[in-house]
Amino acid sequence: MTLKVYLSGEIHTDWREEIIAGCAGLDMAFSAPVTDHAASDDCGVAILGPEDSKFWHDHKGAKLNAIRTRRSIEQADVVVVRFGEKYKQWNAAFDAGMAAALGKSLIVLHGAEHQHALKEVDAAALAVAERPEQVAQMLRYVLEGRLPG
Repeated sequence: MTLKVYLSGEIHTDWREEIIAGCAGLDMAFSAPVTDHAASDDCGVAILGPEDSKFWHDHKGAKLNAIRTRRSIEQADVVVVRFGEKYKQWNAAFDAGMAAALGKSLIVLHGAEHQHALKEVDAAALAVAERPEQVAQMLRYVLEGRLPG
């Protein structure tokens, strides 16, 4: 049975690729939000037409992206949410909350410097990791029941 994993959050590093590579050979299917920042921001106006107001420009894109995100989280067995170093990922916090509300298995990924700021998000998670390879090891353990090494 394929384990479906949704990789949400920070889009400025290669953490997704690290996790996918660490799970090579396992029966897993990965999905993610659109990680092309411009495409994600502009999808609404590209499809539905331009807006004079930046608010409505962003609103159209956010609503369209929400359709994709909700579907992906609903279909996932495990949701991994990454909070990066430089940027505040408010959408990642929303995704973590949605996953928790839907009863999805949630893994949160962030550095030690965010422990205090993300304490409530961490409390909703079944596991909290600091490095992508830890997430890959968790997923391998979940699927195979084997420890790393």
